Amino acid sequence: MALRDLQARIAACRRCPRLVRFREAVAASPPRRYRDETYWARPVPSLGDASARLLLVGLAPAAHGGNRTGRMFTGDAAGGSGEWVARALHAHGFATRPTSFHRGDGFRLVGAYITAALHCVPPDNRPARAELRRCASYLREELARLPQVQVVVGLGRIGFDAYLTAAGAIGLPVPRPRPRFAHGAAVDLPFGVALLATYHPSRQNTQTGRLTWPMFEAVFAEARRRLDSPPAVSAGRGGPSGRARGSTTSGGDTWPRGRRQR
Repeated sequence: MALRDLQARIAACRRCPRLVRFREAVAASPPRRYRDETYWARPVPSLGDASARLLLVGLAPAAHGGNRTGRMFTGDAAGGSGEWVARALHAHGFATRPTSFHRGDGFRLVGAYITAALHCVPPDNRPARAELRRCASYLREELARLPQVQVVVGLGRIGFDAYLTAAGAIGLPVPRPRPRFAHGAAVDLPFGVALLATYHPSRQNTQTGRLTWPMFEAVFAEARRRLDSPPAVSAGRGGPSGRARGSTTSGGDTWPRGRRQR
């Protein structure tokens, strides 16, 4: 099945009754500034194509962002996570524009793919474990159809852990004990993928100073550096695209950041 067919299945999903009710309720009672718009109010498909070398795994669409526009990290209010993600991607050549307002605005990914642990907006941004488990099957299918991915950015702990779980579920050798999330962590997985971690660019993190722009932008700078560097050659097991890499795991402050983790 092609990625396009998989995204159509995602957009038609109704597996989680609580999420269906909530996403539709949000659309039925929008804030004043959006009352003239028709909300997407369905699961938000992933964005990108099978040639991507960079994969971003987030948490879930925003109630009046992706749930309204129908595109990942698109349409958030000023200062929202979509603004941070688009700006960082564009700064390092992964997107055509530094802003992502609505479908058809000219924003396109370049060698990147964006997905999420959950494709529907959850109440209070708190998905239930059962909802994450149901949606995880889509991420597993996506990983199998993204053979050129070399760097993964986990946007927050849930995105980071969702990637590791999905990779293990499709038979990739995820280290044991599993790598732990920490902002700035970099894990060189034994199947040839580098997993980078950042706090999620939610307002809760950015407005409190827990995540600053230099901290966030540095993660994407590191992703670009790794993609532009010659691939390492070792006797390790090949990854999804047949690359052979070692299984060294590293974590913590692996590149300069604007602020230490807390």
